[in-house]
Amino acid sequence: MSHSRSQLDATAIGLMVVFCTLWGVQQVAIKFATPGISPVWQAAIRSIGACLLVLAWTRLRGISLRVHDGTLLPGLLAGVLFAGEFALLYAGLLFTTASRGVIFLYTAPFIVSLGAVLMLPGEHMRRIQWIGLALAFGGVLALFGDSLFRPSGETWLGDAMILLAAVFWASTTLTVKLSRLATAAPEKTLLYQLGVSALVLPVIAALLGEAGVVQLSGTVVLSMLFQIVCVASISYVGWFWLVRHYPATRLSAFSFLTPVMGVLAGIVVLGEPLNPSVLAALALVGTGIWLANRPSRRAP
Repeated sequence: MSHSRSQLDATAIGLMVVFCTLWGVQQVAIKFATPGISPVWQAAIRSIGACLLVLAWTRLRGISLRVHDGTLLPGLLAGVLFAGEFALLYAGLLFTTASRGVIFLYTAPFIVSLGAVLMLPGEHMRRIQWIGLALAFGGVLALFGDSLFRPSGETWLGDAMILLAAVFWASTTLTVKLSRLATAAPEKTLLYQLGVSALVLPVIAALLGEAGVVQLSGTVVLSMLFQIVCVASISYVGWFWLVRHYPATRLSAFSFLTPVMGVLAGIVVLGEPLNPSVLAALALVGTGIWLANRPSRRAP
């Protein structure tokens, strides 16, 4: 049985900071692995490897994976949305820039919040929380917003595909909250998504004409292990545990940390320059998250 909290406590906040850091560092890991494995194939291998790991973990812990408990249909839907998100994201990046892609992808927290307010009776958003989300999104614009004013050619097509990827991302979160997956073990929820994406992503990679695995090195292998173990296994199980127990609107605000952490990881690991926009983005995102999670003054 799920016991949902109305506020984020220290455990949830700490986990979200760790997970957003891992998701941000993943951007660097993808860059390290790209010379040896093409991007969509990386996502496919990540899903296949993580699926095997999480499956082994469920067997070790004795977690039931029976599908006749009302989770099959929403689980398959979540899996299709999960795979569709990555397919649209990677395909969209063929037509638009990565910086524009980040901006359109991170409209997802607004979609989650709007959907949660409309469809989840226990969730609501005060004006200050919407302002917090807007400030956090402003932080993303501070990092990448200059690219919005340099569209060219078929950029609009890539932008539209990544905006649809954001809708799929948000829909995955709402599907979990609105269905029997809300009371399922987080490992089981994740396995539905990993299983479907493990089947779908290799097909998409082949349709895109990707080269696949072209060269393996120690760096490429370590980058893939990080993506499989730390990101797609540990952090995703933790994320779905959080989605099960805490308000989706408050969790979504923290996702704005991910692109900032990705830029910071690039500065630390790749030696990329530290621009004033990074500090401005961190201040805006931090303030926005604080406002979005600020408790009401009214007594519970």
